[in-house]
Amino acid sequence: MDAIVNFLQSTGFYQFTQGDNWKSLVMICIACFLIWLGIVKKFEPLLLVTIAFGMLITNLPGANMFHEIFFAGGHVHWDLIGGAPVTQAFIAEMQSLGVSDAVLNTVAVGQSVSPGLVDILYLGIKLGIYPCLIFMGVGAMTDFGPLIANPKSLLLGAAAQLGIFMTYVGCRFMGFTGAEAGSIGIIGGADGPTAIFVTAMLAPALLGPIAVSAYSYMALVPVIQPPIMRLLTTEEERKIVMKPLREVSKKEKIVFPVVVTVFVALLVPSAGPLIACLMLGNLFKECGVVDRLSKTAQNELINIVTIFLGVSVGCTATGRTFLSLQTLAILCMGVVAFGFGTAGGVILAKIMNLFLKEKINPLIGSAGVSAVPMAARVSQVEGQKANPSNFLLMHAMGPNVAGVIGSAIAAGVLISLFG
Repeated sequence: MDAIVNFLQSTGFYQFTQGDNWKSLVMICIACFLIWLGIVKKFEPLLLVTIAFGMLITNLPGANMFHEIFFAGGHVHWDLIGGAPVTQAFIAEMQSLGVSDAVLNTVAVGQSVSPGLVDILYLGIKLGIYPCLIFMGVGAMTDFGPLIANPKSLLLGAAAQLGIFMTYVGCRFMGFTGAEAGSIGIIGGADGPTAIFVTAMLAPALLGPIAVSAYSYMALVPVIQPPIMRLLTTEEERKIVMKPLREVSKKEKIVFPVVVTVFVALLVPSAGPLIACLMLGNLFKECGVVDRLSKTAQNELINIVTIFLGVSVGCTATGRTFLSLQTLAILCMGVVAFGFGTAGGVILAKIMNLFLKEKINPLIGSAGVSAVPMAARVSQVEGQKANPSNFLLMHAMGPNVAGVIGSAIAAGVLISLFG
């Protein structure tokens, strides 16, 4: 009977009734809802489905796939991963760093913890590997021709980063630390890998809610942006027709990633890993002599890393850390970040029209957020509603890809300030 009782008490069903494990049950329901959004509503399914499944498995009591204690305080505790027992000095150090009792109570002094599957996978996020590899794949799929043909669109991509810094200021007033505020603000860049890269370095405890917010709102770009775009522009402005872009030579496309890598890495060294991988992928695409590498970066590499990244991020969303007022605040500030980012690009485009002979359609400014190519498509759709003969897609791709570079630079600035 003792053996039977011990077995029953070891099951997850029994553990749901212990302590605050009811939160895990709530998180499983949230995970199932996110899976439904990804599959049925197609909200960023490639990552939302994997993140949600990671959220599901990390909240199964007793599965022990992910241990927050290995990464408590924002550091990788290699000694614990290697099998060293937890010491009282370690607990005291983590308490001084502000690690919650909910995390520290998952282990006892003298206990050794065996790493789970996701503990190993999560190292790719903590060490900044997965976001950079995804950027390589993004670079291999991106055409920087529209940006090269119209360098002014770089300014629109920069202006759209307004959402990052305005949200940072708002979060500081709400009581978040500088590192936490910067991590929340980066949601406004509409770039999931960048948000994960920054948060894993600055505020790893917030990785779950920030990743879910970033990818959920990226999927909602066609819903969030149009009302702001219409509010800030007149019908006449939305009807502006822009001349076709000039053809960009192959030589320009090859030189561009090299120049951008050197310039940005020297300007903001912290952004070097993201920009270098983005531009390396683009160089694979444009040089024409490494087709196998280009295809691998666009397909196999980015697909494999997406699985590892999504599951690892989802596993950080445990019930004891995700279910809080702080998470609700992050979700709200994520909308603010997207709104200000959209408004920043549109407003700068209107200001530029005061000085330009050839007017630009302010709608393309909203594409300065780096949700490629979704934000550019939204500009195209809104432009055609006002003027059916308007074709803004290629013009909007300029600010759109500039936003990818801009968000990486903003990430480097935040890491330099608070890392």
